[in-house]
Amino acid sequence: MLHPINWSLALPYYAAALAFGYLLGSIPFGLILTRLAGTADIRGIGSGNIGATNVLRTGRKGLAAATLLFDVLKGAAAVLIMEWLWGRDHAVIAGLGAFLGHLFPVWLKFKGGKGVATYLGILAALAWPAALAFAAVWLAIAALTRYASLASLIASAATPVVLWLNDDRLEAQLFLVLTIMVGIVHRKNIARLVNGTESKIGKPALRAPEA
Repeated sequence: MLHPINWSLALPYYAAALAFGYLLGSIPFGLILTRLAGTADIRGIGSGNIGATNVLRTGRKGLAAATLLFDVLKGAAAVLIMEWLWGRDHAVIAGLGAFLGHLFPVWLKFKGGKGVATYLGILAALAWPAALAFAAVWLAIAALTRYASLASLIASAATPVVLWLNDDRLEAQLFLVLTIMVGIVHRKNIARLVNGTESKIGKPALRAPEA
């Protein structure tokens, strides 16, 4: 039996969970790590993105791996901490906040990353079997095509379906929203995939594209 929600009491907690997730997600680890390592501003090379794929274009594989790890962990931490404090519903909202924070960090004038690593961290914290499926699909597509963007799009598209089939309905709804957002922020990648100009994994690029 469903119980009615007292929104006057619940809303401040949901807002706090969203804000908590956003603040964690908005930490730009790719930018922080590359600056600490003394490299050029990551926003001025490759795609101009602050994520691990663009960090890899600097040729610093260690920095790229560290960026990937920390971007995954911040998504997972937002979910796990909030679930420990207030429960599953708030953890899901914190996950949404972490994803939004990575995409639109206030510290970088709301110009962040593509969110795939943070997406994976949120997924791992909420439904680890689905995260394993995501990773398997991503690795398979990336190995076959060498396109990180295509791997991300296909793996994220499969995720809500996997969650729904596993009867993780609340999580499936969240990841349907996140997957749509992944598609939106990858719209230029999709255009480049279509016309054959998308950069492949590990390919160096000296500056951000004009558009």
